[in-house]
Amino acid sequence: QVQLVESGGGLVQPGGSLRLSCAASGSIFRIYDMGWYRQAPGKQRELVATITRGGSTNYADSVKGRFTISRDYAKNTVYLQMNSLKPEDTAVYYCNADIQNTVVSLRRNNYWGQGTQVTVSS
Repeated sequence: QVQLVESGGGLVQPGGSLRLSCAASGSIFRIYDMGWYRQAPGKQRELVATITRGGSTNYADSVKGRFTISRDYAKNTVYLQMNSLKPEDTAVYYCNADIQNTVVSLRRNNYWGQGTQVTVSS
């Protein structure tokens, strides 16, 4: 029905940068909020950043000033630019989106991607 496919994860040294991408496809009429979450081993999944359809952004305190979320409406894609990465940023990063599937139904459904691993280590 709807697929969210993340890419861009990998291994990076402390202080380095990565750019994550998440492309939505399938039964999509309109995408509302999009966001990135992460889950480190033994920890709960936590919010990293979100962006509304209008472009308003919200960040976890731990990433403010280092990460930037953005979106391409034409491509149904959300990005996460991660700079000055720290070992504590190591986690599986998940994409999330609220999507109205058809023009007929106003209902929004929430979707998750499969996750992409980000490892920050020297």
